Amino acid sequence: MQDLSREVPYGELAIIGTRGTEAMLEKIQKYIGEWRKEDGDYIIKASFPRFGTGEGKCLISESVRGKDVFIVADCYNYNVTYKMRGMDIPTSPDEHFCDLKRIISAIGGKAKRISVVMPMLYSSRQHRVGGRESLDCAQSLADLAAIGVDNIMTFDAHDERVRNAIPLKGFDNLMPTYQMLKSFFRHESNIDKNNLMIVSPDEGALGRGMYYSTVLGTPLSMFYKKRDYSIIKDGRNPITSHEYLGDDVNGKDLIVVDDIASSGESFLHILDKLKTRGARRIFGFFTFGLFCNGLETMDKYYKEGMFDKVYTTNTIYNAPELLEREWFVEVNLLKYIAYYIEAVNINRSISTIIDPFEKIKTMLANLDDNHNM
Repeated sequence: MQDLSREVPYGELAIIGTRGTEAMLEKIQKYIGEWRKEDGDYIIKASFPRFGTGEGKCLISESVRGKDVFIVADCYNYNVTYKMRGMDIPTSPDEHFCDLKRIISAIGGKAKRISVVMPMLYSSRQHRVGGRESLDCAQSLADLAAIGVDNIMTFDAHDERVRNAIPLKGFDNLMPTYQMLKSFFRHESNIDKNNLMIVSPDEGALGRGMYYSTVLGTPLSMFYKKRDYSIIKDGRNPITSHEYLGDDVNGKDLIVVDDIASSGESFLHILDKLKTRGARRIFGFFTFGLFCNGLETMDKYYKEGMFDKVYTTNTIYNAPELLEREWFVEVNLLKYIAYYIEAVNINRSISTIIDPFEKIKTMLANLDDNHNM
């Protein structure tokens, strides 16, 4: 990291978070303070009181007039609750997004600039229209742009083309490839890159798989999903089978790459097919591990030796019971977020942050050197 202590910022830095991001903000602030060689307090506290009906508002603790404000939003922190009619209600992504807009409303146009850091993009899986349905992701981005947001940063957007909804605003889609690989090679010291393959669980994840395959110099294979288009269940056509396309996986170590493990269903569905074909070890790389249907099925498959590890980032809330799982590895991206905030605040180009190819190349060269020693 370069010495950033002499850089002139765009405006005085202020960081505000939605509920559930408090620990995340403290770590981000610590990184920035170390780089700036100062003990600055950049965090502005926000509270979100609720009326008895469940309606809410936002109060920020101090003025942000003329400041360069970064709002960190974890719209998928289901551990946050609020009171309504005497009941504890888990906060949904919709309500977190409302809290984000409440922060912007409380700022009241007084900030010099507003940037939103939303690691998992709100409603990102509702990114296109297939009939008489809403286009939630594009609409939410347009809403943020309309109420004063200048830049939006996210990780591994489900479909990066949603940026077209806000063509005149900044939209930075960062990939966690370097951090995932760094953590992977640190934990799996006996990996032979010549015996490694990348697997895309479906056609939607193919672009991610291609990048991993290119930087590692390893083969890429994929599955495609057959669906029953005569049935709609839970808003989608159910998957009837996964069909494999690619090289022989016999005796290979495999990395299955995707952006979201919502239930883990897609990952689990292909494990039998890969193991039947003779795959040696199987690892999952998921930017966001939601596991909405619980962890029991994942535990069962792990105990049966169907997969070895799952790597997921810490950019959204990970429950304690998930962190305790033997098969789970949490990858730290908070330093990456802090670096982004610092770079934007001092108006430095972030092109090297967005494309980590050189860093990955250096890391792999060092691994080769150590392997040959």
